[in-house]
Amino acid sequence: MRLQPMALALLVPALVLAAGTTKSKKHASGPIKSAKEAKAIAEQDTGGKAINARRIPLNGASGGWEVDVRMPHEAKGWRCIIDSDTRMVYSKTRIDQPGGKGKSDGPVRVVKGTR
Repeated sequence: MRLQPMALALLVPALVLAAGTTKSKKHASGPIKSAKEAKAIAEQDTGGKAINARRIPLNGASGGWEVDVRMPHEAKGWRCIIDSDTRMVYSKTRIDQPGGKGKSDGPVRVVKGTR
């Protein structure tokens, strides 16, 4: 079987395109099923580090997630409420830094005196 030049010219680009395709990343759909997903959404929205996440009842069948986010180099953190159905931050509230040793984040400093 002999290929004509025109058929060969059409076949080569098709083979190159087929060889270069990679698996496309599937976008998440449906309600949030794990704390890991909820933490990732909260971290992306605030730019901090999510400390913990817990399920809460929220305006629908799927409910939502409450995520505490620690903000490095800031005095306060965030508490994000994430709607499980829409995968969006429903509300954000400023809170004291979660997961810290009280209000101060630094190490305890001991000053020795003369007494």
